[in-house]
Amino acid sequence: MSRNTIADIITSIRNADMDIKSVVRIASTNIIENFVKILLREGFIENIRKHREKNKFFLVLTLQHIRNKKSFLNLKQISRPGLRIYSNSQRIPRILGGMGVVILSTSQGIMTDREARLERIGGEILCYIW
Repeated sequence: MSRNTIADIITSIRNADMDIKSVVRIASTNIIENFVKILLREGFIENIRKHREKNKFFLVLTLQHIRNKKSFLNLKQISRPGLRIYSNSQRIPRILGGMGVVILSTSQGIMTDREARLERIGGEILCYIW
């Protein structure tokens, strides 16, 4: 596993979606848990279970598929270790006119673009989901 945990999550979910797999298993950290909770809250994944093997915790994500077809989940990583992208609350981009979700890492934690605009907080743009 690399040091870019957000990229690892996005890649795992995207690969499982392209293979029409309904379950993804990823290592659990606080950042990953908060990121996945946003995906669940926004309706991009169906369920989250925390699983323990020996002394390590894993998250088991259940993706939404319709009759063994690929879902229309698109994820794009924006900020990366070599190039961090930051935005203030007024300049947070809107994806598909507000239909998509921008996930940001702020001083108040990981949140969506709508929550960041309401709180008037800017931060690092992690990814776009539509």
